[in-house]
Amino acid sequence: MADCCNDKACEIDALRSRQSATLKAVLAINAVMFVVELTAGLLGNSLSLVADSLDMLGDALVYGFSLYVVARGAEMKARAALFKGLIMAAFGLFVLGQAIYHIVYPQLPVFETIGAIGLLALAANGICFFLLWRHRADDINMSSVWLCSRNDIIANIAVLFAAVGVWLTHSGWPDIVIGLALAALFLRSSLSVVREALKTLHEAHADRL
Repeated sequence: MADCCNDKACEIDALRSRQSATLKAVLAINAVMFVVELTAGLLGNSLSLVADSLDMLGDALVYGFSLYVVARGAEMKARAALFKGLIMAAFGLFVLGQAIYHIVYPQLPVFETIGAIGLLALAANGICFFLLWRHRADDINMSSVWLCSRNDIIANIAVLFAAVGVWLTHSGWPDIVIGLALAALFLRSSLSVVREALKTLHEAHADRL
């Protein structure tokens, strides 16, 4: 056991164990909130809630994949990060499509629903952000996960602005604008994660040569 700790194997095992426990917790939170937000968004005609729910689903998939690679090498973690980036891009494009639909077929969202669920999602993501904070610099895998959590906080605050905007204007446009902003956030984060993952994969390939 002493030799194990001397060569840092014990510390590495303990770190992986903490990472796994954290990922399981945030995965469960995001999976539950996906169902809650998607249901509320569809019933309340809210693009911003639907967009945020898809973000929750994407995060749940991301955390699940991160959990799979937590004990694997840097190259596999980079491949996982690349997968996460592509998920973010796909959801960003989906939300853009939904925004076009809401512009062509306008509906007035229920601002009370947007506000209440937005606050609940903010609280849930605040917990996730707190849990992931100490792991944000562990490796590329946990760094990309933390980036997802940080974006979630920004998205939740934006959803609350959408609720206030709909209430003040009696129009669905604030909700549409926030939905488009969330789509842009997904796409920007996707670009950042994909760029970093490709850089790591390139470095790993160069090391093998």
